[in-house]
Amino acid sequence: MISVMILAGESSGELYGSLLARALRRRLPDVRLVGIGGKRMDEAGVELLAHVSDAFGLVEAVSALPRIKTAFRRAKDALSAARPDVLVLIDYPDFNLKIASFAKRLGVRILYYVSPQVWAWRHGRITKIASLVDRMAVILPFEERLYREAGVPCEFVGHPVLEEIETLLGTDAGFGTREIWCEEPNVARGGAGDGSLCASLSERRRRYRSLLGFDAERPLLAILPGSRPSELKRHLPLVGEIVRHFKRDPEIPAAYEYQFCVPLAPNTDEEPYRTRLDRLRAEGVVIMRGESVRVLAAAESAVVASGTATLQAAFLRVPMVVIYKLAPLTYALGKRIVKVEHISLVNILSGREVVRELLQQNANPSATLGELKKILLDGAFRQTMVDAFDDLIKQFAGRRASKRVAEIVMEMAEGKERAEASS
Repeated sequence: MISVMILAGESSGELYGSLLARALRRRLPDVRLVGIGGKRMDEAGVELLAHVSDAFGLVEAVSALPRIKTAFRRAKDALSAARPDVLVLIDYPDFNLKIASFAKRLGVRILYYVSPQVWAWRHGRITKIASLVDRMAVILPFEERLYREAGVPCEFVGHPVLEEIETLLGTDAGFGTREIWCEEPNVARGGAGDGSLCASLSERRRRYRSLLGFDAERPLLAILPGSRPSELKRHLPLVGEIVRHFKRDPEIPAAYEYQFCVPLAPNTDEEPYRTRLDRLRAEGVVIMRGESVRVLAAAESAVVASGTATLQAAFLRVPMVVIYKLAPLTYALGKRIVKVEHISLVNILSGREVVRELLQQNANPSATLGELKKILLDGAFRQTMVDAFDDLIKQFAGRRASKRVAEIVMEMAEGKERAEASS
């Protein structure tokens, strides 16, 4: 029996771990899976050693140290006792690289799936990663070259967010085609500048609004505040202000008819934010958990905290404004060490500003509303953004990350068996 340990440290990584676990079970029904993650990995058949499904900023990490130390100890104990055939590390470098060092001393084969953002900061980590791992599986196309140049066997496997969307939406996802957009220029671009969409996309939105319990005929604005505790703490107050300003803006046609939804990550503990969430509900905002993909599929536009959710929105062709707030000290330190022009994956992968990024004091209701009005009122502006999303999707065409990573895990496990048999 092949045994695999999967370690994830935040909501997006935990999703990728659950998709990988399901892909492994489809190929190897009797595979033994252990790891660190959350509810989705548990439901996918992973025997959890510890629940660590949040990530933390430079300032916020201190309060999480006891939980992280507990998870680290349990992971080391499990590695020593079980000696899995393959250890799969998913992002979360401060934790996972320490585990990798311990696992290497035990002779465990290591696959790093989802690279740390070495292209943005701490580029020197590539050398450390190269000294510890056997293979890399990366989810952004430009990362493959970085690791190959460092001598690490590396493969761009695609992005698991595509699989999540296809699993939840099926043929409604529309990847690789423009079927959900009108092909006639006058219609696709709104003709008179009203941003009219073709019938199939409008129908998809109505259908998902109905499935989620919204009024199918009224437009929906999705607001995704992030999954990390620090993100929710800083973004939820802004969400309430955005909704209040939106409702009373005289330039937005039928603003009073709009519906609003905040989809939270499945692992979110709502209790620390109870007051804020209750205030949002009082404003008519619907709070959901684990429904970000369907909510985006139902939305005309979105406000999205920078992170994986920006790719979800782009893959679903939902025009968006990107926001982000950090602790002042974290932001000041970040400005010194981060070496990228943009923060959203949509802009980074496009090599230019496709979506507007509002950071720190610029992430305010007035500026956010100004960008939303461009999306809602200017059909050409909106269509240009969506055309760029279509170009982005092409970079990932034909790749299914979890399926390929499952194959890599099996190759590594089989290689270990052959090596042991010949020794």
